[in-house]
Amino acid sequence: MSIYQHFRPEEKEFIDQAMNWIDQVRDSYAPKLSDFLDPRQQEILTSLLGNKQDVLLQFHGGSDFVERKRALIYPDYYSPESSDFNISLYDISYPKKFVTLEHRQILGTLMSLGVKREKFGDIIVTEEQVQFIATGEMDSYLTGNLDKIGNASVTIKRIPIEDILVVKDNWEEQVTTVSSLRLDSVLSAVLNISRQKAQTLISSGKTKVNFKQTESVSEECREGDTLSIRGFGRCKITSIDGKTKKDKWRISLGRKK
Repeated sequence: MSIYQHFRPEEKEFIDQAMNWIDQVRDSYAPKLSDFLDPRQQEILTSLLGNKQDVLLQFHGGSDFVERKRALIYPDYYSPESSDFNISLYDISYPKKFVTLEHRQILGTLMSLGVKREKFGDIIVTEEQVQFIATGEMDSYLTGNLDKIGNASVTIKRIPIEDILVVKDNWEEQVTTVSSLRLDSVLSAVLNISRQKAQTLISSGKTKVNFKQTESVSEECREGDTLSIRGFGRCKITSIDGKTKKDKWRISLGRKK
């Protein structure tokens, strides 16, 4: 039985990488630290390790409330410490009276520096403060190159990880029925929009499944999938509860407020 059959075809590359990490730890008997992983990648890695006793796993991304975390895979003799994750927290200073910084804008600027997304953790934006997390090895590069976001001049300062802002997400439980588990059908029901509008959102690149952009309206949704729709927020399919008497699928989900 192939391990790939339990996952989406597009996840094969990450599965191969994760299996290589696990083998590397087992063969070298030394810990392996990943870059930042999104929640879906964390689920996959946890699933691949299963109940193995000789290789263990911990995640850390700054706090319990962040989404993106680094993984430390380590042999059973090793005792991980927070410093092993090599995470840096930055505070962004900018002219708050005249400028509003948005998550997408900040991420775009960070990516424009020529750094892979995997080197950055969460970006935390409140009315009063903006922080972001990065791998520790990026310290000198970021402090030397990040001085502007959009048209605003900014300065960044590395601060203790204990000073991370805690922003709890509010999730609203929802149960709905859909005619099929196709992505366009699910979005139509969840967002209470027409199927045609749902198809437009997907084909125009505004939809992500498990943090990866998709333009396939017919992609089949699965239990555990996270759907992100630009302008509408995010939801996660917590369970697919079978069919109703009218031959519709009943699904339970959490909707991010």
